[in-house]
Amino acid sequence: MIFRAATADPADPADPADLDRALAFPAHGPVAALTADRVREELAVGQFRPEWIWFAEDDAGEVLARALWWGRADSERPVALDCLQVREDVADPAALTAGLLAAGHAAFGKAPLYNLSLPRDWRADPALVEAVAWRQEATRRAGLTQEVERLRYEWTPAAGAPEPTGRLVFREGTDEEFLDVFARLSRGSLDLNTQQELATMTEEEFARADFAYYLDCPGERSWWRLAHLPDGTLAGMAIPSATPYHRNVGYLGVVPEQRGKGLIDEVLGEITRFHAAAGAERVTATTDVVNVPMAAAFDRAGYEVTEIRLVLEEPAGG
Repeated sequence: MIFRAATADPADPADPADLDRALAFPAHGPVAALTADRVREELAVGQFRPEWIWFAEDDAGEVLARALWWGRADSERPVALDCLQVREDVADPAALTAGLLAAGHAAFGKAPLYNLSLPRDWRADPALVEAVAWRQEATRRAGLTQEVERLRYEWTPAAGAPEPTGRLVFREGTDEEFLDVFARLSRGSLDLNTQQELATMTEEEFARADFAYYLDCPGERSWWRLAHLPDGTLAGMAIPSATPYHRNVGYLGVVPEQRGKGLIDEVLGEITRFHAAAGAERVTATTDVVNVPMAAAFDRAGYEVTEIRLVLEEPAGG
């Protein structure tokens, strides 16, 4: 078995025949696959690259599996595995794709996470359950042993943006103020990634990593707001953000001493109003399935679940 990228040398143009083979690979199975046109679009803007498209070939040169990794246009390495498929006649898809992923990870120098997008009722479809199971096994063998199930939400103008209630006042803040709030919000967080990261780093280290992450997102630093009660008491923060495709909720939270008062609705409302005022036609958001209070806040705000994201990644510190 041969595992290789669509170009042997990332510094050279890809062989057009290799890209044609990637585009023509059959989308067998119930897991939704990207269309050839979508792959071309992503290649055109540098979010897919020939060196991030990998094949598993048999000795005769027949492509048996394909992996497509995605990154931002300015990424040095891919950020996430976006598509993993095998031909329907492969006897052991988990073993084959585990080897494919391991080869890609070795070439990238890291193991990007795998975002597997699924319908909300995916567990009711036996064929889909089976297709997810071999992908889970393959990624586990390749080192992505941590699994989080997330709800992917979407807001559109039809849902309306809430009017301010006056319960909170929002203002700009310094980097030092935001770093402090990032650290405070991590305490008692229901977000699984936050819990896992704090097992291997201090609150301050975690705050700096989160700050750097959101600073690097396509949204603007000038969008960020601190949230206060009318008397000046800190309540939390709102970080409207963006992806390469649409506006995004980003990060929001209420400090531990102010939780349980419904203030998260006010913070989410501020983010929604901000994006709506900018003319956003779609605002996306995600939260862990187990983070019931945050999911309930999205529901109250008119955000609708569009899919489940099964996130498979290396454990914190891996």
